Amino acid sequence: MKVLILGATGLLGKDLLGEWSHDETVGLGSRHVDIRDSARVRAVIESARPDWIVLAAAYTDVDGCETNRDLAFAVNRDGAVNVAEAAKSRGAKLLFLSSDYVFDGKNTSPYEITDLRNPQSVYGKSKAEAEIRLLETLPGCCIARTSWLFGMGGKCFPDTILKLAATRPKLDVVNDQRGCPTYSPDLARAIIALCRNNAEGIVHVTNSGDCSWFEFAQQIIEGAGLTTEVHPVSSQQMARPAPRPAYSILSAASLHPYGVQMPTWNDGLRRYLEERKG
Repeated sequence: MKVLILGATGLLGKDLLGEWSHDETVGLGSRHVDIRDSARVRAVIESARPDWIVLAAAYTDVDGCETNRDLAFAVNRDGAVNVAEAAKSRGAKLLFLSSDYVFDGKNTSPYEITDLRNPQSVYGKSKAEAEIRLLETLPGCCIARTSWLFGMGGKCFPDTILKLAATRPKLDVVNDQRGCPTYSPDLARAIIALCRNNAEGIVHVTNSGDCSWFEFAQQIIEGAGLTTEVHPVSSQQMARPAPRPAYSILSAASLHPYGVQMPTWNDGLRRYLEERKG
């Protein structure tokens, strides 16, 4: 199997290249192909001749999307459609990375793949519209929704918390948003399994278990052996440009048919902290 990874220089892309074995993989970043350029996308895919394309390239600055709406939709929706159209022309399968932000966060039980999209942020809307367009363009594609991604390959919540803890005796962290932290290597391995199982349709892929950002921060500080105090605050007290879902736990039921079992987020965090120590 030959696999083309678009967004290979990002946090997830690096882990996909690192974890993928026994298949031929080609990884390209935005310097090699801007997915907004449909002609370039088509040329790259025709040249690579992949069996699978994993689209991990995206504009993921959630707050930045609020002030750069056109860019968010040009990359996250229109760019994804460019890739889907080229994949369809080539006869390649496509796995697209999506987000818990396609939901409004008003649920009180884990979101199923059949739950209605109702995004509240520009980022969420760009991802939701991409999902709809991709399923129209390439009905056999796989859409893998994930959440709260962290890992060694780029900026993430644990990295931010540890850097702040190095200079501050106390941290304020929101305690009224609940979700599923997901360790990038675990997500990468799940994506590899989905591709090898010819997955189609929407799948929710996160580490198991859930927490608030405050609880996540507490575990990060404790796991790193630090003494920085972590105080819970409300989202209102820590207002951000983009609204965040108050509840975005994703049900793992859609993973079960593929035999994929995700480790707990606590275990992922333990491995992240070990890797960070070197």
